[in-house]
Amino acid sequence: MIVMKRRSNLYGKMHESSTTTSSSTSIEEEIDCELRPGGMLVQKRSEKKDVSAPNLRLRIAFGALRYEISVNSLATFGDLKKLLTVETGLQPGEQRVIFRGKERENGEYLDMCAVKDRSKVILMEDPSSIERRFIELRRNAKIQSAHRAISNVSMEVDKLADQVSFPLIN
Repeated sequence: MIVMKRRSNLYGKMHESSTTTSSSTSIEEEIDCELRPGGMLVQKRSEKKDVSAPNLRLRIAFGALRYEISVNSLATFGDLKKLLTVETGLQPGEQRVIFRGKERENGEYLDMCAVKDRSKVILMEDPSSIERRFIELRRNAKIQSAHRAISNVSMEVDKLADQVSFPLIN
């Protein structure tokens, strides 16, 4: 972690740390910075939610369906998947989000991947979830056909019981 010191005077002008002090009132603050893999020194993200970030309107393509979703620019792709769960009915684990030709992971931030307002994001269903759903549908179809067969036999037994039953004599 790299810490830089920055001073601002009463009028908001910034100065790097200097050796001379002026007679005007100055406020000194520490800024946490981090070194990115590319060698760029950037200010660390703050977890403070008091600063509101702009919302982005994203165009979502899911097969033949199109959605427009508003999301915070500091959100992650995982947050986007949670919002898409309401629209599509797919759980976040069943979704694959593709932006600029790459599948994005849940922890990646939208602003770090250069997602802008009105950007297009492609949503795909995970192939393994399609297969699981198909297997479940086949199993349910077998259960339903067995239930229908039992119901038909039960109806036949009821018809035969009506024919065989003897009237009660009082």
